[in-house]
Formats: sequence, C-alpha cells, structure tokens
Amino acid sequence: RPRGGEHGARFRGAGARFLTMIFLLLFFWGGGARCQDFRTREGRLKAARNLVKRGITNLCVIGGDGSLTGADTFRAEWSSLLAELLKTGGITADEAKKSSYLNIVGMVGSIDNDFCGTDMTIGTDSALHRIMEIVDAITTTAQSHQRTFVLEVMGRHCGYLALITSLACGADWVFIPESPPEDDWEDHLCRRLTETRLGGSRLNIIIVAEGAIDKQGKPITSDDIKNLVVKRLGYDTRVTILGHVQRGGTPSAFDRVLGSRMGVEAVMALLEATPETPACVVSLSGNQAVRLPLMECVQVTKDVTTAMNERRFDDALKLRGRTLPKKYFEEISANISSFGIHGLIIIGGFEAFTGSLEMMEGRAKFEELCIPLCVIPATVSNNVPGSDFSIGADTALNTITTTCDRIKQSAAGTKRRVFIIETMGGYCGYLATLAGLAGGADAAYIYEEHFSIRDLQINVEHLTEKMKTTVKRGLVLRGCSPPLRTRLSPPCPVTRCRFSPQGGTPTPFDRNFGTKMGAKAVAWITGKIKECSRHGRIFANTADSACLLGMRKRSLVFQPVTELKEQTDFEHRIPKEQWWLKLRPILKILAKYNIELDTSEKAHLEHVRQKRISLESNI
Repeated sequence: RPRGGEHGARFRGAGARFLTMIFLLLFFWGGGARCQDFRTREGRLKAARNLVKRGITNLCVIGGDGSLTGADTFRAEWSSLLAELLKTGGITADEAKKSSYLNIVGMVGSIDNDFCGTDMTIGTDSALHRIMEIVDAITTTAQSHQRTFVLEVMGRHCGYLALITSLACGADWVFIPESPPEDDWEDHLCRRLTETRLGGSRLNIIIVAEGAIDKQGKPITSDDIKNLVVKRLGYDTRVTILGHVQRGGTPSAFDRVLGSRMGVEAVMALLEATPETPACVVSLSGNQAVRLPLMECVQVTKDVTTAMNERRFDDALKLRGRTLPKKYFEEISANISSFGIHGLIIIGGFEAFTGSLEMMEGRAKFEELCIPLCVIPATVSNNVPGSDFSIGADTALNTITTTCDRIKQSAAGTKRRVFIIETMGGYCGYLATLAGLAGGADAAYIYEEHFSIRDLQINVEHLTEKMKTTVKRGLVLRGCSPPLRTRLSPPCPVTRCRFSPQGGTPTPFDRNFGTKMGAKAVAWITGKIKECSRHGRIFANTADSACLLGMRKRSLVFQPVTELKEQTDFEHRIPKEQWWLKLRPILKILAKYNIELDTSEKAHLEHVRQKRISLESNI
C-alpha cells in the first residue's frame, strides 16, 4: 500500500512484488496471445468472472495496440459485465461490490516499435540484436564468396527494424513501407550496387521490410529484388527471411532494464489509481518514463502513425590515446592552421570532456583554438557529465549481462556458490548497477552508494537464506573503484570473475545512437562554422561555441562545456548527479529484499498530441 508523507509515496518491496505478480496473471482462462474468444462478449464475461473470483481489480496489460484496445474495451464494459454476471449467478453481490471498478495500465510490448507515444517498445532492442547477429554472421560468408544478400525482416506496416538494421550494418539499400521508392528504383538500385563493387567491396546487403511497397502500393518482395539483381547484374544473390527468429532469443540488457523500469512505473500508476482514473499506458520518452491516455495512444497510432513515421524515417534516411591537449597547445595550433581545420568533433570519454575544457582555456593564448568544437560522449563507463548515455556503454552492458547469464547457466548443476563479477567503470557504478538489474544479481556494490559492515552482513544473511531454497547460487557485482574492497564471507565457496567489457560487436542501440549523435554533431558544427565565419576566417570565442552533445531525459541537447563544470566531480571523474542511481532500489526489490521504494518522482499523465507536436518541432 502507498504511504503518504513529506517525501512522497513509498511502498514496501513485498507489496511491490505482490502487485508485480499481476503481470504474470492471464486475465482470461488460457494462453494470452490474440485470443479470439476475448473479442466476443461471452469471452469477456468469462475473463471478468476470473478476475472477480481472484479479487483482482488492478490489471497491467502488456502488448500492442490490439491488446491495449481490448483492455480499454474490457474496462469500459466492466460495470455491465458485473451486472450480467450478478444476474446470471456467476458472482455474488458481495464479490460484485468488492470488484466494483477495474484499473488498467498498459505497457507496450512489440518488436515492431509501431506504437505511438513511446520511443521504444519492450522487445524491439532484443529483436535488433537477433537481426544484427545474423547480419554479422552473413557478412563473413558474403565477403568470402562475393555475394549479394537480401535480408527480409519483420514490419508489415512499420519499417523501424529494417531502417535501424540498415543504419547499423551499413546496408546498400533499404525498403520500408513508410517510404516507397521512386518509380525507377530498379535502375537506382542496380547503379548503387555496381558502384559499390567497383569501389572494391566484395559484398552487398539489401534490407527489406516484409511490408515494403512501391509508389503504386504494389508489394516489393525479397524474391523480386533477387531476380532483379541476378537478371541485370548477374551477381550471386541469396535471400534470407528471418521470420520468427527475430522474436526469440535472450532479451538484451536494454530490454531487461526497460521492462523493469516500465513495470515499476506501472505498479506506481496502479497504486495511485482511483475508480475515476482513466486507463493509461506507460511509455518511454527519451530516457524518461511518462504516462499517456491509453485510448488516445491507440487512436493516434491508427490515425497518424504513418505521417509521424514518414517525418522520422525521412530524417533517419538522410543520416547514412588519451593525452590531454594542455601540454601540446603549440603543436595543436600549428596543425589546425596547417591543415585548415575549421571545427573539431571530439569523440571520447571523460578525457574528451576535460580536454575540451582545456581547449577553451587555451583560446586566450592561441587564436587558432578559437574554432567551434563539439564533444560526443563515447565510453563504456558512462561517466561523462551532460549525458544520460555514452556510446559504447550499452555494448559493454550487454557483454556483462551475457557473462552473468552464462555463469548462472554453468552453475545450474552446482550448489551453494556465490559468483562475484568485477566490472569496469572506475568510480562510476553504472555498469555494475545496470548489469546487476539486467542479470538478476543479488547485490551490486558501487562507490556512489557507501555501505557499512552491517550492510554486508545483511547481504550475507540474505544469501544464506537463499541457499536454503531451490536456488542455491548467488551473483554479486562490484565496481572497480580503488577504495572499494569486496570481502564477503557467505557460508559457501566464492568465485570471483574479473574481465574487461571492451571490444566485441557493437549493439544495435549503440550503432543507432552513434549514428544519430554523429549526424546531429555534424549539422551543429557546420552551422557554427558558418555563424563564426568573418571575411574567410573562423573566430569562435563564446561559451556556446564549445558544446557537449548529450541525451538528457527526453532529447538530444547541446550544452556549453563550461556550464557542465559545476555538475562534475573531477576528483572521481563522475557527474555529481546520475539518473540511474534511482534504479538501485528496483535491483533490491527484484532480489527479494524487503525494502522501501521512494516514489516521490513519478511520471504524470500527458497527451499524445502534445507529444507529437513536440516531436515534430524537434525534427
């Protein structure tokens, strides 16, 4: 139950776990996927009786627009369904009184990412992982045999998977429903493939959404493309239709964290709901959870998704040493002058941010440094101030999560063993915390959250009790900050694993995020160069001419690096405030600790049309 107070509502972990079980309940009698019986009045009567008999008045529905539309219809009919059940003797008057209302919160689960109101649906990132794994595997074969591959991915009405895959793998061509090609697309495609081969490439990759069409609405199939390439160019061409492979596999770290965050927000919405509260859907806007009216989202998805996607897809289709500089200002200035450099895009971690500040200081003595510069955060540690995410952090997070999964699988036959995984990140505990949340860890020790001997004792006692259950293994993560020492003494053997999560294949999220950041940075610095150009010379000496591009809650923003100094703990190389620290109680709740969750900061109900206008203005 929620408890009011000066610091906002809180609820205990046990209560949260109870409500979270709602997610696992099927609100009709059997399997929940596209049940035809639920489309009928009789089917909804049976579903209502099941809920009433079990005393369930709060329901979280996870699915696409079909599931959410059915849920809203179900709620609208609730009173009449109870009246009919009461009349026919299906429920008693006392049961009807106790279940007089039904609160519904929706969570969007769809690999197509085709629901209006949310930037990312649960399952999309995992589907992109499956696709990219196959693309990477095919690439080696295509290079050795000099082939053309046509890959068909899911997306009957939405080409998100196809578009992001093409951006992530550097495909030669992409076909999506939202952007039909010109009438002479066959000539353009063949010319593009020929130019690529003449440029020395040994492979061609073409991505096709299953719903791709031309300007006349005629389907463009993968076989049509293969036949065209073989007939006109004579290239050895193969078709791969991924099908339902995209739906399976291990969930990505992003989806695990997203599901946990959205689940907590959904529980909070249900706890705060009253009989008059409209049904809402929990969505992701940038990096922030928001609540939107359920049916408004469904209606806008049906009415204007195509128009919105065209704007978003057109925008996306256009995208296609750690030494600090202070000691080398003279050499840097000479090179800037010698090579005629008019602007700098600095890609890196905390050193890139620090280096940009030094470059700003050097402008007073070296006029050559008075050029626009933009910092793009790229580090597995995710410790750059001014951005919620850094390029590379998601790849590292997935590497650690995969390791956690493998360790747990390998330990399935062992008993009474605790695994301790030490992650990178310096004083920043992002990797340890998010990997612990995604990997189902029992605890994650980090520099930002100080702990005492008593805290360690509580964790050991918790592991001791866990060893008495059927799950006789534990998983603990810890950051690698110098002052942190892990000296657990649980009543069982301990295995420590230390490794670097650097390297490997970048995740779709990082590839897509990097592409967006790069495109925005180039557009910004091009405009700044024009703005600061005087009589053929570039002179940029204002604070806003040196910015860091970062994801802040709901959008990508440019922030002067000098303004970020106050937000930075330079001694420990971390931001003073870090958004992910608020997720740490969720890790404890999922590990079955009885703790309280501060819910004073929560999403508020918004309107989809307002959000749509905001998106268009951003574009």
